[in-house]
Amino acid sequence: MCGIVGYVGPRPSQDILLAGLARLEYRGYDSAGIAVIDEAGSLDMRKKAGKLAVLRDSLTDAAMPDGSTGIGHTRWATHGGPTDVNAHPHLADDDKLAVIHNGIIENFAALRDELTAEGVTFLSETDTEVAAALLGREYRASEDLQTAFRNVVNRLEGAFTLLAMHEDHPGLVVGARRNSPLVIGLGEGENFLGSDVAAFVEHTRSALAIGQDQIVAITPAQVTVTDFDGNPVEAQPFEVSWDAAAAEKGGWSSFMAKEVAEQPEAVANTIRGRVQGDQVVIPELDGLDDLFTGIRRVIITACGTASYAALVGKYAIEQWARVPVDVELAHEFRYRDPVIGDDTLVVSISQSGETMDTLMAVKYARERGARTLSVCNTQGATIPRESDAVVYTHAGPEVAVASTKAFSAQITALLLLGLHMGRVRGSLDASAADVVAELQELPEKVAQVLADETEHVSQLAGWMADTRSVLFLGRHVGYPIALEGALKLKEISYIHAEGFAAGELKHGPIALIEPGQPVFVIVPSPRHSALIHSKVVSNIQEIRARGARVIVVAEEGDAAVLPYADEVIRIPLASPLLEPLLAVVPLQIFAMALATAKGLDVDQPRNLAKSVTVE
Repeated sequence: MCGIVGYVGPRPSQDILLAGLARLEYRGYDSAGIAVIDEAGSLDMRKKAGKLAVLRDSLTDAAMPDGSTGIGHTRWATHGGPTDVNAHPHLADDDKLAVIHNGIIENFAALRDELTAEGVTFLSETDTEVAAALLGREYRASEDLQTAFRNVVNRLEGAFTLLAMHEDHPGLVVGARRNSPLVIGLGEGENFLGSDVAAFVEHTRSALAIGQDQIVAITPAQVTVTDFDGNPVEAQPFEVSWDAAAAEKGGWSSFMAKEVAEQPEAVANTIRGRVQGDQVVIPELDGLDDLFTGIRRVIITACGTASYAALVGKYAIEQWARVPVDVELAHEFRYRDPVIGDDTLVVSISQSGETMDTLMAVKYARERGARTLSVCNTQGATIPRESDAVVYTHAGPEVAVASTKAFSAQITALLLLGLHMGRVRGSLDASAADVVAELQELPEKVAQVLADETEHVSQLAGWMADTRSVLFLGRHVGYPIALEGALKLKEISYIHAEGFAAGELKHGPIALIEPGQPVFVIVPSPRHSALIHSKVVSNIQEIRARGARVIVVAEEGDAAVLPYADEVIRIPLASPLLEPLLAVVPLQIFAMALATAKGLDVDQPRNLAKSVTVE
């Protein structure tokens, strides 16, 4: 979750650290701090509970000496509450050493007891201060920061990214990663570290990805990467495909509003280069036909919003590739001893590529011989590197905590994957060419929904700002969209919302219906399945008869819903498996508009983090 920035170079580090942390605010945090080694060679530190603005204000009120070596951190509380004392950095070795940390050190209690027995006094409740104290002890013994750092990380258990610097070594920052993200930014006469590339993309788009259990040391002139035993390793270079402007609001009221509006571009970019004539051919999967022809089963594993994209992917892959698909929540997958083997393809979905539950599921699958493929939006991330293959989405940076354009790009990638697999497995029929042609029209149709319904849905949300509960119903691929609509509303408006399979209504949830209860219903096209459509209309009649306020999302020209709907939101005509990309847009707008009407921060909802890097 936490944001991490490190810098060495000729420029004043405070500005670079604060700007980098600002671009990492999307990750979710409750305190912030920086440490620098000033021009006199002394280490100075400032940290504050609350948002980054609180730290900035404290630096304005009482300036801290600047220097060209520094580390910065935004913390999401785990061990100890969000207080000034628990914030990072943590100091050791008579305040000459500073450490920041993302993740959880699972054996911190034993290490703390060991250090306490030696007379070490701790100021905070954090596991991070234990690592700092341990590093201080090791440094006093070796007087070499890199040797001491290597000794410490080999004693730590759990998930961590650690950065450290010592005033005896200005111009040097060391970092390590285990099950937690860390990337290197390469500059001219300067170098950077960050929990993702947003930390330094303003200054360089040239980056290195380091692997599991590796240590990096940066100076202005050099980057050195080793394993935890000190053996040199080669980091993987990559170019960041977007620039800093892509992660700015650009005049929008919120990042979420900007990202909702960017969905046509996100969908188009994810499709681009993957259609050849009337077929889908994903270049990243070239030469991997055996990955798909040899499998008898697919498991898609993900968390939260990504798991709802996975449900849509299940329908697509089963229909086009004719292989059974299960969807598993990543945090449940490896704890129930699932039956998998070399005839199983495990597809993981993660926007950040660092979601800890999903990463652990991928590792578990590989250990048991399964083939693995990831769907990811972030270059240099861990999950793609741990997988046999990767299909990147091209949504660009998503800053708002509540996912919108990344979700649409994930569905798009899964549709492409289903068509690619179907082609390789020889299971597509003649209608697939029409679907491929229609797929390329989707960006324009998403743009049409945004143009036609944003004002209508926003006005509807304004009228419902005092609503305490909203239900969402859907069938077929409308069901995962109902789940996603409910999740978006919960995430940013803090009101009760639930999504149901419409057929489940009479098996219990109908007891929730009372006069005035708002219910969104995702109505499937009558052109493709008159039977499913008629059953959903019957569901609408059932809830309307009990006084519910019914808001229907239905395709253009569907007149059958009009007698039973209080409000109708229209989406363009589309094939059944493509409808989710259109139906989800008004639900995103509704959640955003309702939260805005309540005066809430739609970009950084309470208690949530963008990138969940702990289990």
